[in-house]
Amino acid sequence: MTEKVLLVCGAGASSGFMAAAARKATKKLNIDIEFKAKSESEIGEHLNSIDLLLIAPHLKYMIDDVKGACEEAGVKYGIIPQRVYGSLDGQGLVKVAEEHLQGGDQ
Repeated sequence: MTEKVLLVCGAGASSGFMAAAARKATKKLNIDIEFKAKSESEIGEHLNSIDLLLIAPHLKYMIDDVKGACEEAGVKYGIIPQRVYGSLDGQGLVKVAEEHLQGGDQ
């Protein structure tokens, strides 16, 4: 089953580049994770269709706001590390996503 990961930034543009880099990496690594990007205002609309929510590092202040909704929906969540986000490291993001998806804790 394909795991679905939603990346969120302010308007969805930089997370869109990040998602594209991650999609390239999953294809290269033959990993079954689907990455999508949306703006932070769209989180609520997508919570029921994802397995993991990753928030851009500059929006880490939002984590407390989304934590409850994620837990209620059974969605794991986390913050994209700045080094991965800043360099658009697709493989690094895939690794971060795998760690969150496989790890029991948020």
